[in-house]
Amino acid sequence: MPSLVAQPPSSSQASSQGGIGSYYQTKTEYLQLAVNRKTQNLRRLEAQRNSLNARVRLLREELQLLQEPGSYVGEVVKVMGKKKVLVKVQPEGKYVVDFAPSIQLSQLTPALRVALRSDSYQLHSILPSKVDPLVSLMMVEKVPDSTYEMVGGLDKQIKEIKEVIELPVKHPELFDALGIAQPKGVLLYGPPGTGKTLLARAVAHHTDCRFIRVSGSELVQKYIGEGSRMVRELFVMAREHAPSIIFMDEIDSIGSSRGESGSGGGDSEVQRTMLELLNQLDGFEPTKNIKVIMATNRIDILDSALLRPGRVDRKIEFPPPGPEARVSILRIHSRKVGFLPS
Repeated sequence: MPSLVAQPPSSSQASSQGGIGSYYQTKTEYLQLAVNRKTQNLRRLEAQRNSLNARVRLLREELQLLQEPGSYVGEVVKVMGKKKVLVKVQPEGKYVVDFAPSIQLSQLTPALRVALRSDSYQLHSILPSKVDPLVSLMMVEKVPDSTYEMVGGLDKQIKEIKEVIELPVKHPELFDALGIAQPKGVLLYGPPGTGKTLLARAVAHHTDCRFIRVSGSELVQKYIGEGSRMVRELFVMAREHAPSIIFMDEIDSIGSSRGESGSGGGDSEVQRTMLELLNQLDGFEPTKNIKVIMATNRIDILDSALLRPGRVDRKIEFPPPGPEARVSILRIHSRKVGFLPS
């Protein structure tokens, strides 16, 4: 009877099995690389698909907006009850309209730009304020870095402007407790180079207010109504970025006495601009953290209507520096200057 014990493979059989194993291992690695490439391509195609789907959704939304009928642009005049709003539409007139459920009643404030449906006149959207690019460039984005320590020889002026500007902004409750109105503005007058602009920037720094600087000459426009429109948009921008300080340099450019100007068209346009400024000073609420600082070196030619109390509540003079003030200014500017030992 033959033996059933397994015999070890011969050398030829072992080499044959090793060659087949190496072949299948190489084939497996090749197929694995192919699978990895296909997986990467699949992921890339899925990312492209998601991107295209997002673009399709965006285009559908744009198409839907384009297919919708246009809207009228209006301005809120006042709220009429809990469900009605009085809106002014140019040039049609004023209408009492409903507003969409998505809009809160507290959002509807006077002078707010809104969109009305052309078919039902329903107020369905709140629009951003329209501000001239020239006006928006007047705003200093950051709080100025000037401080009171940089102002020399103006201790009395610093004390006065703190009372008129800084105190109402930082502690409005004091005025409410006393039952008195907050000051609206202050006029800084004196020769050029006496520190009017520097002190205004320092006040904006210590009150943490946006500083909006505008020169009176920038508001003098050759087209009728442009100057007054810029004044309106200037105060709109100040309300949007409150607390803010409007610094109007060279106010005599638009605020000169009406008896001083002639009867030409340019002078009449300057007068319209000044009347709009007076209207804004009378109209805006002082508790909105908007303060106006005006500066001029010709207070003698300013219109009396601009200087009356309620518009300009304090007039601060900036005289040329005396001997003590000059020493103080010299010390400030020589802080970082090195001196040789005497």
